[in-house]
Amino acid sequence: MARAAVRSGDLEYAEFAANRSGPLFRSACLLTGGDTHLAEDLVQETLSRMYLVWRRPGRLFGGRAIENPAGYAQGVLYRQFIDHHRRRSSSERPVAELPDLAGPEDTSTLRMTLLEALARLAPRDRAVLVLRYWEDVSVEETAEILRCRPGAVRSQSSRALTRLRALLGDGLNDLAAH
Repeated sequence: MARAAVRSGDLEYAEFAANRSGPLFRSACLLTGGDTHLAEDLVQETLSRMYLVWRRPGRLFGGRAIENPAGYAQGVLYRQFIDHHRRRSSSERPVAELPDLAGPEDTSTLRMTLLEALARLAPRDRAVLVLRYWEDVSVEETAEILRCRPGAVRSQSSRALTRLRALLGDGLNDLAAH
């Protein structure tokens, strides 16, 4: 009987992971500035941590039940991203080959410019902007995910947007007009 319960829990987790891996990967790609390899690693780590929590009786974490597993997973992803940057000793990223050619012609110049500017922000600034303006998460939920106060989210959002605007400069209007 216990074996059947474990199997149904595993099946339930597998369904959860299949449904959430796409949205988690998209968020991770934004956070990493388009580094799909790092994004895959972050999603893998997030889902493995979720599996450990999933196996606990009542899905308890820190003494309380997880009411929104999708939201919890999103928070794990953002914290994994920030922790990854804390642990890194260098900002260099290895690549298999050096690019000799420009990117594909169908790549939107505006999108690439925004991704490059986003990648130049500090990890926590990126996390706040992606949560607030890409994921459309409320200030309170963002504060909970990043484990800070709502006022800190507001001020960090404002400062991060100012930094992003400074990076993009006046050229963004030219790109958006096309």
